[in-house]
Order: sequence, then structure tokens, then C-alpha cells
Amino acid sequence: MLNTEESALVLVDLQARLSEIVDRRELVVPNALRLINGCQALNVPILPTVQVPEKLGPMPPELIAALGETQPIPKAVFSALREPDFLLALRQSGRQQVLLAGIEAHVCVLQTGLDLLDAGYTVHVLSDGVFSRTAENQRLALMRLHDAGATVSSVEMALFELIRTSTHPGFRTISKLIR
Repeated sequence: MLNTEESALVLVDLQARLSEIVDRRELVVPNALRLINGCQALNVPILPTVQVPEKLGPMPPELIAALGETQPIPKAVFSALREPDFLLALRQSGRQQVLLAGIEAHVCVLQTGLDLLDAGYTVHVLSDGVFSRTAENQRLALMRLHDAGATVSSVEMALFELIRTSTHPGFRTISKLIR
């Protein structure tokens, strides 16, 4: 089970230019905001990346604003785990469970998830938080990650699993985010 003391949120390449070309594009920003706001309320570290930002541009303004002082880590590799700055940030977080969301599910998210699993992390890939240009590529990425040992979950499932009870101090915040 996920818990707030062991979890980190990894947001892979949620860039505005990429979010405009994926299937279910209308879910990218709202679901990413739910994750960001929920994890901030629960003190779960957030580690965002951006793929070659000088070519693919920044994250959507709403996500940049929500992240506040948390700066995305630029990368040129597909797997975030192969970016030294990201690997250092993840290790410094001390977290062993990863909530995984981002674009594109079948490339950077998949390779990040596989490397995280290989490195011994517990991975919860969020089916409504990962996106590809085609539904087929998204489906195949989720299958491949599941077959490799990741838990396939959703934004709502993960946030409620993190708090586990309606008496948790963050329950009202999480409930409002999901509505």
C-alpha cells in the first residue's frame, strides 16, 4: 500500500507542447493538478522532469504555478532515472514508492518505470495520469509496466490510498480535489 512517508510523485515530461498532441488531452492538466495539489497537501515530494525543454518547451502555466518553487529537471534521455540530477533528487528524497505520471506513456514514462522497478523501487503508474498520442500505445505501456511489476492505479485511487481513512487530516482536501 502507498503511504505518505515512503512515496514520491514523479511527473515525466508534462510539457504544454506534448500535452496538446496526446489522446485524452483534456485530462492532462486537471489530473496533474489533482496529483500536485494532493501530494503537496500530504507532504509527498514531487519530482517533475521536462524533455529537451529548449525544443519541446515548458510545462503548462497552470502546472508551473502549482509547483511553485519546485523546478522541473531537464533531461535528454528517455528514462528520468538515467538523468544524474533526477537520480540524485530521487535518492535525496529517501522515498522508495513512486507515483508515476506523464507523457508519453510508451516512451519516457515506460522507460522511467522499468528503470525504477529494476532499481528496486515500488512503482504505481497512474492510468489516468499517463498519456500517449494513441490509446493503443498508452494501453500497451500500462500492460508492459504491469507485467514488469508495477501496480496500475488511478489518480483518485492513489490519493485516497495515501490517506487511508476519512479521519486523516488531508481527507477534506483530497475529497475536494477529486470532485
